[in-house]
Amino acid sequence: QVQLVESGGGLVQAGDSLILSCAASGLTFGGYAMGWFRQAPGKEREFVATISWNGGTTYYADSVKGRFAISRDNAKNTVYLQMSDLKPEDTAVYYCAAAYGNGGYRQSGMYIYWGQGTQVTVSS
Repeated sequence: QVQLVESGGGLVQAGDSLILSCAASGLTFGGYAMGWFRQAPGKEREFVATISWNGGTTYYADSVKGRFAISRDNAKNTVYLQMSDLKPEDTAVYYCAAAYGNGGYRQSGMYIYWGQGTQVTVSS
């Protein structure tokens, strides 16, 4: 049974930093690309960042480029999202997801496993 469990969300002020973690179990972690997505109230889920199986390829949404960094530790079966200079518009539920394959993928349809999400709230 595959499980993706996000942690690290919370309430922060604009300009603060936060690190999200996603611990995976029940799958061969190194065989999956990992991604972070987010969904704000009343909005559709959107792509945030993705990382290939070995960390060699990363892609970011334009809205977070230069502020967020995705990384992974295959020995710990964990993917991270380091978020800095947070803005109120970053407020959302953040989900991690796993896609079978070598590349990094922006499309949510490529992802077959999803976590339950962690809330990030940025106050102005």
